[in-house]
Amino acid sequence: MAQTEADKLAGTTASPPLARAERDIVALGILVAAILLFVGTGSSVLGPLVRNLAYGDTPADSALGNALILNIALIIFGWRRHAELTREVRERRNAEENARLLAETDPLTGCLNRRSVDPAIESLVAAAAASGDEIVLAMIDLDGFKRSNDLHGHQAGDAVLVETARRLRALLPDGSVLARLGGDEFVCAAALPPGHVATIDGLAAQLNEAIALPIGWHGTTLDITGSIGIARSAVDVDNSPRALSHALQHRADLAMYQAKKNGRNRYCWFDPSMEREIQFRAELERGIRDGIANGEFVPFYEKQVDLETGALTGFEMLARWQSPRFGLVSPETFIPIAEDMGVIAPLSEALIRQALADARGWDPRLTLSVNISPLQLRDPWFAQKILKLLVEANFPPSRLEIEITETCLHENIGVVRSLITSLRNQGIAISLDDFGTGYSSLAQLRSLPFDRIKIDRSFVSTLGRNKDSSTIIEAISSLGRGMDLPITAEGIESDTVLEELRKYGSFKGQGYLYGEPASSDEVKAALAAEGLLAMPAPAPRDEASAAVADPAPALAPANATRVALR
Repeated sequence: MAQTEADKLAGTTASPPLARAERDIVALGILVAAILLFVGTGSSVLGPLVRNLAYGDTPADSALGNALILNIALIIFGWRRHAELTREVRERRNAEENARLLAETDPLTGCLNRRSVDPAIESLVAAAAASGDEIVLAMIDLDGFKRSNDLHGHQAGDAVLVETARRLRALLPDGSVLARLGGDEFVCAAALPPGHVATIDGLAAQLNEAIALPIGWHGTTLDITGSIGIARSAVDVDNSPRALSHALQHRADLAMYQAKKNGRNRYCWFDPSMEREIQFRAELERGIRDGIANGEFVPFYEKQVDLETGALTGFEMLARWQSPRFGLVSPETFIPIAEDMGVIAPLSEALIRQALADARGWDPRLTLSVNISPLQLRDPWFAQKILKLLVEANFPPSRLEIEITETCLHENIGVVRSLITSLRNQGIAISLDDFGTGYSSLAQLRSLPFDRIKIDRSFVSTLGRNKDSSTIIEAISSLGRGMDLPITAEGIESDTVLEELRKYGSFKGQGYLYGEPASSDEVKAALAAEGLLAMPAPAPRDEASAAVADPAPALAPANATRVALR
C-alpha cells in the first residue's frame, strides 16, 4: 500500500512486483545469452566473412552468418531493454523521493511538517543523549498574520511564510530542526551544550528582530512580528525521546501564549507556574460549565442613590459564583473565561432571569438594569431574548436599563445601533457604561439613542487626589448637560469623593460608601425594613377592575435597576 500511495503522489502507475521481476530476469537472460552466442560464433564467422568480402576467395557459412546477425540484434534488444529498466528504476526512485518529500515537508516553505517533526526531534534527542547536550525548543507564532491576510490576500500571506522560514533557517545553528506546524506557527529545536542560557537569549532576540523586519510585497510593506516560547531540558535517560519531544513542545507552546499575553513581539521562557495556571484554568472551565447547569451563579446587588437627596433609586446586580469547590468567585475571574468558552450568553440570561424575579418584588420606584457582554451583542436575536425574559418575569420594560461598554461601539457599530433601537422601542433604557475608557466619539453619542452615560470608577475613585480625574469628570458632566443625558458615577467610596462629585452637577451614584453588594435575601430584608417592597395587588372583582389593578407594563415608572455582569 505504501508503494502504491507513493506512486499516486508521484503521478506514476505501479506494476505488480512479481511481473516486473519476471520481465527483468527474462531481459537479463536474453542479453547474457546473446553475448555468449556472439563470443562463441563471432570468431568462426567474422574471419571468413571479412575475407570473403575483401578477397572473395572463402565463402562464408550462411547459417553462421545469420546466427551472428541474430546475435547482434539480440544484444541490441537486450541493451535497449536494460537502458529502459535503468531509466524506469531512476524515475521510480525519483517518484518515491518526491512522495516522501510531499509526505514529510511543507511544500510552501520547504520546512518539515507536523507529520515529520516528531521523528526529527526524537532523532535530535537521541543524538543529544550521546553527546551530553541539552535540547532547546522554540515555538513561534506570527502576530497579526490573519489581519495581513485579510488586508492583502493569501498570496501575501504565503510570501510572509516563505520569507519567515528563510530568515529562521539562516539564524538557526547547523543540525537544527525547523518545521511549520500549520497556519502561521513554526517550531525549531537544537542541541546545545548545557548552561548556554545567554546564547539562547541572544538567539531568541535575533529571531524576534528578523521576523519583525518589513517584507516588501508588490509596492507595499507587510509588517509582521513574532511571539516566541522557549523550553529547554537536559536529556534524561529515564524519559523516552518521544516523551521529551512532546513535553518540550507543550511547554514551549505555553510559553509562547504567555509571550502573546505579555504584549506580543517578544520571547518568553517556560516556567512551571504556566502549567499550573493552565491546569487551574481547565478546572475553572469545567466548574463554570457545571455551575451553569447547577445554578451556582447568583446575583448580588449594589445600591444606586440620588446624590442630591440620598434616596435609593435602584440596584446594580453583580454576578457572583458560589462554587462548592472554589468558594465565592468574583466576576473578574470567571467572566473573561466564560466569554472565551462561549457560554457567557446562557450564564448572563440565567442571572438576568433571576434578577428580574427578585426586582419584581421591589417597590416599583426602584429600578433594574443589565450590563451586557460585547459578545452577546453579536447575537441578532439578543433583543428578542431580553423581551422574552421580561414577559416570563412579568416585569415592566421601563424599569429595565441595559448597559453596554464603549468597546461594543468600536467592534460592531451597525449591529449595536440596530439592537439599541429595537430595545428602546420596547421601552427599555440604554446606558453607555465605562464612559471615558473606550472608543466612543461625540458623533456616536449623538447618533446612538443612549438614555444615560456612566462614568468609569477609575475616574471617580481618585477624585480629590488626581487633578486629571477632576478635569475629566467636569468635561463629562458638561457633555451630559449639553446632550441632556443623565449621568451615573460608580466607585463612590468616601465622603470626600461624594463632596467632590456634587460640585459638578446632579448624579446618580453607587459605591461602597452606601454599602457592599448584598444577596437577594439580604436586599429583600433591608427593603422590607424601609417599606420598599411591592404591595400585593388586591384581587380584582371583574375584568374591568382587573385591567385597572394590573396596568400595562408601558405605564410603569421610568426608573431602572441595573444588572451588571462584571
